[in-house]
Amino acid sequence: MGAQAVPVSRRRLGIGAAIVLVVVVAAVTIAIGIIRTGAESAVETVPGVVSETVAPASVYVHVSGQVREPGLYRLDQGARVVDAVAAAGGFSEKASRDGVNLARPVSDGEQLLIPAEGEGGTDAGAPAVPEGDGRVNLNTADLAALDTLPRVGPSIAQRILDWREENGRFSSVDDLMAVPGIGEKMLASLRDLVTV
Repeated sequence: MGAQAVPVSRRRLGIGAAIVLVVVVAAVTIAIGIIRTGAESAVETVPGVVSETVAPASVYVHVSGQVREPGLYRLDQGARVVDAVAAAGGFSEKASRDGVNLARPVSDGEQLLIPAEGEGGTDAGAPAVPEGDGRVNLNTADLAALDTLPRVGPSIAQRILDWREENGRFSSVDDLMAVPGIGEKMLASLRDLVTV
């Protein structure tokens, strides 16, 4: 028996089906890739979902005085004075290297003044130490004393004063949670630095 010849129309149909199958597989693969990419980017924007690509929180610090490049610098949350000095190009030749506490955390919006040798330490961003046990009394402190606290700028200090004027004395440090702009994280950072 000899092999029968396959009609030309059947052969063309088989080739056409193979081409259609390849095109469908390619389209499905592309569609799956697009869907996965869209789903991954949607995960990053869903509120409450933590993504590994989230940039760390930043603080802005004005470094002035005896540094090589004074100016405003954006640093990661939790940065210390040593990081701010490094960002500003390091100490100048005239700097008093013992004039600031290099291990102190910096706070958002502070001005860090590096003194010259012989000027003495003027760590402007450091919390002022009032008389007594060293804590700021929420019921007697003025705007300047409250402004020395880490993460408390003039606007939050004014809100603390406004709350005290409207509601009377603070009965506990936890009353700070009622002040607009103060949340649990800020309260935790202030708890050991204030008293009533």
